[in-house]
Amino acid sequence: MLNLNRRQALAGLAGLGAASMLGIQGVRAQGKTLIVPTLGGVWEQFWRSTIVPAFEKASGATVTLDVGNGRVFGANLRAAGLANPPYSVIMTNEVFASSLRKEGYFEKLDMSKVPNYADLYPIAKVADGFAATGALSPIGIGYRTDLVKTPPKSWKDLWNNPEFQGKIGLYNYANSAGKMELLLASKLFGKDQYDADAGFDALAKLGRVIQVDFNLSTALSSGEIVVAPFDFGEITRLRKQGLPVDCVIPEEGMMMFDQNLVILANGPEKELGYQYLNFMISPEIQDLMMRQFFTSPTNSKVIVPDELKADIPVSGEAMSNILTWDWNFVNEKQGEFADRWAKTIQ
Repeated sequence: MLNLNRRQALAGLAGLGAASMLGIQGVRAQGKTLIVPTLGGVWEQFWRSTIVPAFEKASGATVTLDVGNGRVFGANLRAAGLANPPYSVIMTNEVFASSLRKEGYFEKLDMSKVPNYADLYPIAKVADGFAATGALSPIGIGYRTDLVKTPPKSWKDLWNNPEFQGKIGLYNYANSAGKMELLLASKLFGKDQYDADAGFDALAKLGRVIQVDFNLSTALSSGEIVVAPFDFGEITRLRKQGLPVDCVIPEEGMMMFDQNLVILANGPEKELGYQYLNFMISPEIQDLMMRQFFTSPTNSKVIVPDELKADIPVSGEAMSNILTWDWNFVNEKQGEFADRWAKTIQ
């Protein structure tokens, strides 16, 4: 990833001022604390070095990080109950958010408190106004340029190109991308994303695949696999490390990793949560996220500079090529699909 350190990042924010960053005039929150759930690893490092100091300066509040993942945050909410959530705002995958939304944990966004929402791409306006995408990583087909003679152009090439046989990587069903792989196969080889029988039949025809819960990069680096669904940011990081790789936008459209921001209906610091949500989807923060993680900015006011277009090829009109899925359907079938996946995928 780019070497954007804390001093550089904060210097870029210093001239913006609190009102500009939050999009709200004169709002300060001295003496208040906002608990912000975040992922670990490089995400936690960036939040501590850049996001938290910038938001504290803009809002006057104090931020406490709770490091985990969507499964952990959801478990924490259910343990606390609807009336006493530990958080006021969460950023998590829509696959987790959709079930919590049905259970009543989130509220429809008050758009008067999130003026930056109007500038989001349609793909980032989630669940009829219940959520906003704070981090978006499109998923295309990543491959080894030195080990593949015919580069993929289509998802169906995973089935049709014989040189890929036995060297395909997939995320397993525990990962949201694994669920998307099933829905995509159902859409490609069946009537639509709901045609799971066709999807499982198609995945079985791939033969032997390498499955992982999180990290496909190791297998791609070693040559154990030569092709797999990859987010463009990860391929960029591998390429900058010297690995001969590339990632293409498939003809049928892209999948995506998403991190969506939602407001807890009974959060202890709801107003501060709204400020944080609006802050995270601001052009300034979306620009920083783009430069740090090679994510596609969800705020349409962010322009990908020429020097980053090879690293961030999905922006502007290309955002409309990202496919969306019915996560309520997936969650309703969670147990059944997990069992079928284990019995079907080699």
